[in-house]
Amino acid sequence: MNFPSNLKYTRDHEWIRVEGETACVGITDHAQNELGEIVYIDITTQGETLRREEVFGTIEAVKTVSDLFLPVSGEVLELNGELEDRPELVNSSPYEAGWLIRIRMTDPSELDALLSAEEYRQLIG
Repeated sequence: MNFPSNLKYTRDHEWIRVEGETACVGITDHAQNELGEIVYIDITTQGETLRREEVFGTIEAVKTVSDLFLPVSGEVLELNGELEDRPELVNSSPYEAGWLIRIRMTDPSELDALLSAEEYRQLIG
């Protein structure tokens, strides 16, 4: 499995890529593999400011529905509109085309509590 070293990871299997004052958030390759075929993504928090670990949406696979948790506090700026018609992009490209949201971080120091790629790899075994 692929875990890019330029990302930070949560214990709930989200990743975050910092892009200046904003960040891009998605789910890990491991998470999409465990979920199986993703059929729907429901994110209704655009424009809202949420705290770290708050639910920002849900992701539905053939077998289950899972909550999505924000890695750091911030305002949800943008949703990946491509996923509305093509949620399977999360399966085929979890770190690129399958990103979920962009946020404006309100407390970048919270990044320090996240896992490195190696720590995440150890977490999932």
